[in-house]
Amino acid sequence: MSMNQSNNQIIKKNLLIICRGAGDIATGIIHRLHRAGHRVIALETDYPAAIRRQVSFCEAVYDGSAAVEGVTARLVPALADAETDTETYSGINDTPAAHIASEKWDSSAIEAVLEAGEVPLLIDPKGESIALLKPDVVVDAIIAKKNLGTTINMAPLVIGVGPGFTAGQDVHLVIESMRGHNLARIITDGMAQPNTGVPGNIAGFTSERVIHAPAAGYIHDVRKIGDIVQKGDEIARIYPDKESYDNALSEYVPVNATITGIIRGLIREGYYFREGFKIADIDPRESELTNCFTISDKARSIAGSVLEAVSAFEHGVKIY
Repeated sequence: MSMNQSNNQIIKKNLLIICRGAGDIATGIIHRLHRAGHRVIALETDYPAAIRRQVSFCEAVYDGSAAVEGVTARLVPALADAETDTETYSGINDTPAAHIASEKWDSSAIEAVLEAGEVPLLIDPKGESIALLKPDVVVDAIIAKKNLGTTINMAPLVIGVGPGFTAGQDVHLVIESMRGHNLARIITDGMAQPNTGVPGNIAGFTSERVIHAPAAGYIHDVRKIGDIVQKGDEIARIYPDKESYDNALSEYVPVNATITGIIRGLIREGYYFREGFKIADIDPRESELTNCFTISDKARSIAGSVLEAVSAFEHGVKIY
């Protein structure tokens, strides 16, 4: 493996890009940049809560790796000599033993994943590895509807996706994430449209196609992503505490399908959440089963604009 004298310096072949977030939108961006030949590293939190898990690289946090449309993201554990964080929510939600709270990594391990043609994924919700790795580009695609610590001085090019960023202040460029005429527009001055709280329209359905938790607790998935359900069908159960969940006791709150269609997204088995948390997504188009397992049109549109901005930067074309 080709490394320079410093163990904390990744050798840059093409651009080195760090993407904060690895949910379904971020995965579309990472996938596009990787396919375009760039070296991409993903950063995630300890307990990602993706709904569209079949197309989210963040599932590598739990499973060690995650493959989406021919591209694999692989978890790179933090250094083993750091102290572990033993506080966890549940047996299923527990941080795996390799997840180290110090947020320090061996660059050679990251390089090995890159050399294997895969995407390294680090558990680094604060972005502390950015200073270590010195990327050319940072993309914040957490989609938190607010800025969770990204600053314009993190890299020569910093891009924010969706509301919460101001082009020219905390990032160089903003990518519009709202469905509609301006979806994926590159914003060089100002902000993206504010979050309306209303999901995009699919076959005439908006808010009713997204399911939020009717109670706090641990989820047991009765159905799975890709299943066709009728309105009112039970798709999951919420147990109020760990004992009820572990023993499948009768004390639970049912989660029912709000419309007829295909379960496109469903939160991970055993995940703990608060009341009102987004836990499922139903696509009313029963003929669109493959959509559950492929990157969405929205994610691909946004990814295309990120790639455009990165390509302009790479070739010295100033667009901001």
